[in-house]
Amino acid sequence: MTDDEESVDAGETDRPPLADQRGVDTVYGASEDSHLLAEAAVEGVTEGERAIDVGTGSGYVASALAEAGADVLGTDLNPAACRQAREAGIPVVRADLLDPISADAVDVVTFNPPYLPADPDTEWGDWMQAALSGGEDGRAVVDPFLEDAGRVLRDGGRAFLLVSSLTGIDEVRDFAAERGLESSIVAEESFPFERLVVLRLVPS
Repeated sequence: MTDDEESVDAGETDRPPLADQRGVDTVYGASEDSHLLAEAAVEGVTEGERAIDVGTGSGYVASALAEAGADVLGTDLNPAACRQAREAGIPVVRADLLDPISADAVDVVTFNPPYLPADPDTEWGDWMQAALSGGEDGRAVVDPFLEDAGRVLRDGGRAFLLVSSLTGIDEVRDFAAERGLESSIVAEESFPFERLVVLRLVPS
């Protein structure tokens, strides 16, 4: 079994990988949320700036930043995503969020996090589930990202975070403020069952 085929919590379940059940890949591809984040980030980046695309997946947002002239690096915990992003021409490192990034290192950070609220008892522990599930409140990955985002930003730096109404937009903004990050909504799109927004976050 390769790294790509292993579940996130290998050995903890005898259920087949969720990706097999869905008939989908193990890497989250670009969707409406990815497009919205990419458009907002491109509007907010200047040529020559250093950018990090966290949870880069297929590398869609990172590619958009690179086309806008940014010096971009992708990070992802999923080894299959790292390979796919590299194949798309994006330099990428396997990493948990911003862990390996030095302090005051980048001008722009982008992140389309797993944000769907999910009952832990129904989760399957594979890479696609990890790309989608945000835990019980949808913020299991969002909150740790907000805890660390300010550390890696240079003076004048900013982060662009995709947030869903399913996650709780106001709750995310309040948590960010408690961590010293001012937020503003710079893009949004509504769908029948959710509202997506892109938050621009800057250290206060």
